Amino acid sequence: MCHITTVTPFKLTLAPGKSIFDQVVFAATRAILSGVLQPGHEFPSIRTLAADLKIHPNTAHKVVQHLIQERWLDVRPGIGTVVAEPPKARRGDRRRLLKDEVEQLVVEARRVGADLDEIVEAISDAWESMRGRHDHRNRRALEDVSTS
Repeated sequence: MCHITTVTPFKLTLAPGKSIFDQVVFAATRAILSGVLQPGHEFPSIRTLAADLKIHPNTAHKVVQHLIQERWLDVRPGIGTVVAEPPKARRGDRRRLLKDEVEQLVVEARRVGADLDEIVEAISDAWESMRGRHDHRNRRALEDVSTS
């Protein structure tokens, strides 16, 4: 007898002191944006996600529900939960990123003694590592950010 098993196509090493929920949501979002998880493909079940990532099933359920609510996943009757097209940014997302999150990065960078060139290089490296099947979307987002 043959059994079809779905394996979670992304892995993460849980960092102590950070919310497991937030870490898994971030890993799934990153996998979608980098093209590891593609629109229309099946997303792992709650049971599979919990087993593969070694997290509590309640946390896995909360992650899946959050990704559905945030439009990263679609529930299709008779098919299951699938990866959706990455959702468009909501009003205020860009402002929040460019103001609040960049400020947090700058504060932390200064705390550890990193200089601006190191930060720019790290951002550039991270940007390049995210290029995948959504390369055109990343380039357009960079152009939008640089013109605003």
